[in-house]
Amino acid sequence: MKRRAEAQDEPQKKRKCLKEESSDEDEESSQRTTSQDSSESLSDVEDHRPSFSRPSDSQNAESSDAVDQSSSKFSMYNSVSQKLMAKMGFRVGEGLGKYGQGRKEIIEASTQRGRRGLGLTLKGFQGDLNVDWQDEPEPSAIEEVTWFPECSTEIPDADELRDWMAVGPKKLKIEDETEFCTENLLHLLLRCKSVFDNLEGEEMRRARTRSNPYETIRGAFFLNRAAMKMANMDHVFDYMFTNPKDSKGKPQTRDKEGELLYFGDVCAGPGGFSEYVLWRRGWHAKGFGMTLKGANDFKLEDFFAAPSELFEPYYGEGGIDGDGDITRPENISAFRNFVLDSTERQGLHFLMADGGFSVEGQENIQEILSKQLLLCQFLTAMSSIRTGGHFVCKTFDLFTPFSVGLIYLLYLCFERISLFKPITSRPANSERYVVCKGLKPGTDAVRDYMFTINLKLNQFRQSDRDVTEVVPLEIIKADTDFFQYMINSNESHCVVQIKALAKIHAFVRDTNLFETRQADIRKECLKLWGVPDKARVAPSPSDPKSKFCELLVGSDMDRFNIRPTALNSGNLDKLQHVMDYRCIVGGAEQLFLLGLGKSQIYKWDGKTSSRWEKLDNFKLELPRDTLLSVEIVEELKGEGKAQRRLKAVHILDALILNGTDVRDQHFNQRIQLAEKFVKAVSKPSRPDMNPIRVKEVYRLEEMEKIFVRLEMKITKSSGGMPRLSYTGRDDRHFLPSGLYIIKTVNDPWTMAFSKNSKRKFFFNKLTKESTYELPAGSVAPFHTCHHDRLFWAWEKGVRVHDSQTRDPDKLSKDDLLSFIHQHYQQ
Repeated sequence: MKRRAEAQDEPQKKRKCLKEESSDEDEESSQRTTSQDSSESLSDVEDHRPSFSRPSDSQNAESSDAVDQSSSKFSMYNSVSQKLMAKMGFRVGEGLGKYGQGRKEIIEASTQRGRRGLGLTLKGFQGDLNVDWQDEPEPSAIEEVTWFPECSTEIPDADELRDWMAVGPKKLKIEDETEFCTENLLHLLLRCKSVFDNLEGEEMRRARTRSNPYETIRGAFFLNRAAMKMANMDHVFDYMFTNPKDSKGKPQTRDKEGELLYFGDVCAGPGGFSEYVLWRRGWHAKGFGMTLKGANDFKLEDFFAAPSELFEPYYGEGGIDGDGDITRPENISAFRNFVLDSTERQGLHFLMADGGFSVEGQENIQEILSKQLLLCQFLTAMSSIRTGGHFVCKTFDLFTPFSVGLIYLLYLCFERISLFKPITSRPANSERYVVCKGLKPGTDAVRDYMFTINLKLNQFRQSDRDVTEVVPLEIIKADTDFFQYMINSNESHCVVQIKALAKIHAFVRDTNLFETRQADIRKECLKLWGVPDKARVAPSPSDPKSKFCELLVGSDMDRFNIRPTALNSGNLDKLQHVMDYRCIVGGAEQLFLLGLGKSQIYKWDGKTSSRWEKLDNFKLELPRDTLLSVEIVEELKGEGKAQRRLKAVHILDALILNGTDVRDQHFNQRIQLAEKFVKAVSKPSRPDMNPIRVKEVYRLEEMEKIFVRLEMKITKSSGGMPRLSYTGRDDRHFLPSGLYIIKTVNDPWTMAFSKNSKRKFFFNKLTKESTYELPAGSVAPFHTCHHDRLFWAWEKGVRVHDSQTRDPDKLSKDDLLSFIHQHYQQ
């Protein structure tokens, strides 16, 4: 029978390789440019029998009648060794030498392990643990979820919650925490962990790698194993994170309607969780992250699989300059406020938390040492996710009343919660995840209570006092469904750990043991989770001209070289079908902007030379494979000497968004997607970056709204003379150059208004067909809009503001408005 086992994080006092899950990420940081670990070659055996590769007792027994003890020893050497020994004249039962006068017994092979001193045996390690680890279930990619029963208890009010907190002496031992686990299991677990205290790290890693059937899943093509844990859990929980649904089963976000998936990632450097989510959702998601500054910060430059430009680190108080310490109340409050400001006060769809720190030498009490970190991750989730939102957080052992009380608070506040250990988490460690589905309304009191607990913990940090309970033990026990689930979860988790530790113990002692199904299980899991089995490689660099041709393969490049038709008094008839057009206020030369990832952004003026130039002296980040039609406009804020100037990208139209070709969609849809894209890539916490915005679009029949936004303002370097200015959605303004008029309906279709039904309809000028529904052939793709666009230049003599003088030979505001009113009668 195949044995399932994996190990990590067994308590060891002198070894960093098993520091809970933090050691996993350190180990993989040196491996993330490879597709798989070299140990996977051990499992490239087409053997589906339930056995391990090791010499069997039966093999030795078959030869026992024919040979002596030396024969048995001889059979334990591999075939190559046997052949070499035979060439030297060795025969079973006979001595070496010409006359057989030499020794008859083979010198035993070295049992040296790792860096141990020669002949050293570790105290307590050579004996048997008396744990039967061989009856574990067959390794499988299929996992089951068990949920806590639904909670019917009402959420307590603030006064009752304050009475729940209990304070007592600080406690730094775990052996007596038997309220939620039997004493025998707990003590056996601690004994199994202690066996590894003095074992050399490399020896442990090798045995762990060989013993775990899921080991070679690793990080796939993501930057670390954390990404694959999230892929694993996302699948098991029916993609409730990357495709969240409401209580009726309908998606909470709709890509085509311009809704972003907002998520948070805290205590999560280098960012594997977020890389997975952004790989799954692309530019339809926006992430916010807070983690401790320093060596474990986010490594966005290593997001090879996903666009890191859609992720915004925020470090609490001080924003980009903060320290990211989640235990500081001011950081939690700052992160909450930033998230709400960035999500239209709605909050996140879900938050992920993966906190941990080194507890070297104190692994058995990791739960106690990490209690404040666990609390603050829960508090951050309660502070930043929206009603109906989800939460997933790494936990360790859950034996103490404090930890179980925190789980109980989540049990009160969410529709359903589960304690789940994914197969991507090594079974010998204490790690598992609390998964919470659907935040209930009216949970502010619990959030405030958690905030108070954190203040108290900070107050006690340098004292011998501590918060020992957050929910009275009698209340937890009185909820028998919760209490029993907690016990069952802890005890089943202990059993898995104990067997996994015993298996690693056996694999350390016998280096011939290894799991034979690692490669098969890896393939099964990746296929089930929808993750391609490919190597992790850095994106290859490309020059802008080649990338432009690659993105627009098959397109007629001449279509991009066309300048807009100048609108004047002589060609107003082009606008007689008024409802076919949209208007945009221009402020600079129209350009094409090509994003190759991060700050690798190039511009082209659309002329025949196709010369792409780097966008220098400009702080902006765009995901790779992005092509936009834009203006680079100098925005102004304020007037007079206090006026500030800042260059900004104004999007006129979108062609390709992070690899998504939108050119054939309706102009209105392209603008809507561009708005969504800008929300995803904008970083309000970075005032040093140049802004990117989407132009405001007006219907031609509503052109008068534009003129209301025009006013004369004094600008720097204008010699004190007022200049025409257009004010956008906020208080920033720019000097307009004219008006783009864009035809969004494709010939032979046109739009008209029915006086009888009081509705707009589409009319085909060739077939005389009319319909209220949008005909597919009526949608003007990008190249049509670009080719047929008009530009009304607001040059000298063109009167668009009452203070200006008018040249009667030039098209002015009154002429155009009169024409529009004449041809548009509703």
